[in-house]
Amino acid sequence: MRTEVAESWARSGASVDRACVEAPVTDADAARSRWADSQLRRPVGAVAEELRRITEDAGFVAAVTDETGTILWTCGGRHMRHAAERINFAPGGRWDEQAMGTNALSLALLRGQAATVFSAEHYLSALHGWVCYCAPIRHPDGRVLGVLDLSTTWDRSHPLALSTVRLLAAGIEERIREQAGSVTPSADPELCLTVLGESPRLERDGSEIPLRPRQLEILALLALEPEGFTPERLRDALYGERPVSASTFKAEVSHLRTALGGGIATRRYALTRPLACDAARVAAAVERGDARTALAAYAGTLLARSEAPGVVEWREHLHVALREAVLASVDPALALAFGHHARYDIALHRHALSLLAPDDARRGLAAARLRAALA
Repeated sequence: MRTEVAESWARSGASVDRACVEAPVTDADAARSRWADSQLRRPVGAVAEELRRITEDAGFVAAVTDETGTILWTCGGRHMRHAAERINFAPGGRWDEQAMGTNALSLALLRGQAATVFSAEHYLSALHGWVCYCAPIRHPDGRVLGVLDLSTTWDRSHPLALSTVRLLAAGIEERIREQAGSVTPSADPELCLTVLGESPRLERDGSEIPLRPRQLEILALLALEPEGFTPERLRDALYGERPVSASTFKAEVSHLRTALGGGIATRRYALTRPLACDAARVAAAVERGDARTALAAYAGTLLARSEAPGVVEWREHLHVALREAVLASVDPALALAFGHHARYDIALHRHALSLLAPDDARRGLAAARLRAALA
């Protein structure tokens, strides 16, 4: 099982009954009313005809949610739409993780990335007949406004479906930018920086922009501290007391600016264009006390191979802040999820065991981790 799916299963056990067969509905009429006033309605309307053609030709159903995971709009052929309505995959249906467990909509919301959940990867057995492909829809300021979903039965899964939903979401985002008047229609797509876990990278519209490790360090620091750095402070954050010439340091920043096509201020180094960053998303969630969202986005340590003092400081800050939030929580799912990143943390695994009921099947996982940490 993929790591993000396994961690979502661990969290889902705290709030979702495995016997659930349909999504809870807030208020279908209220959802339709919110859709009429939503800033997503006109941008989605611009691609609605294409969505209808895809869903009818390929046997899919499409949906758009708000930022909470509540469905506001759907389209599709009659057969698939009726099948979806039987599980409340319809306006008003709640598809966040706390309501429906592991599904592609909830993963896309929590991780801020495109997601696929296939058949038995869904937490609920009632969804094992489905496959879902989702991509978040972002405002130009980086906020996730909702999710675009394409779903069908597992036997109709297609390798191009995830690329399709990404492209459609990008088209919706382009129209949101035009609507907001924040950038011109010809502006570059938003940049997405991944610096947590095993595969750090920078992507533009799904395509990777090659960067050297030092350039990834610079970009991570700028994303985590949007107020920016003086040249002296950024140089210290990268090199510490190592004897590195000013020309070498400036060349790294210059090469990064060229790779981005601009986007970095000159006198005080700071980002001047939108950049979605997983580490910044974790830091923001921790700051507002949302440990669940922070853990969902925390794919691993920050640039694990980096020895840059500023990166090391942020790496320790994120890990310690998350650990303290988990130890202060009475939700065992959080301790189990964070335990994946802290295999030898004896206190954390004992905390998880203390919160789990004697008959909870997840005790085996916590006990195994504790034994390994004590060995």
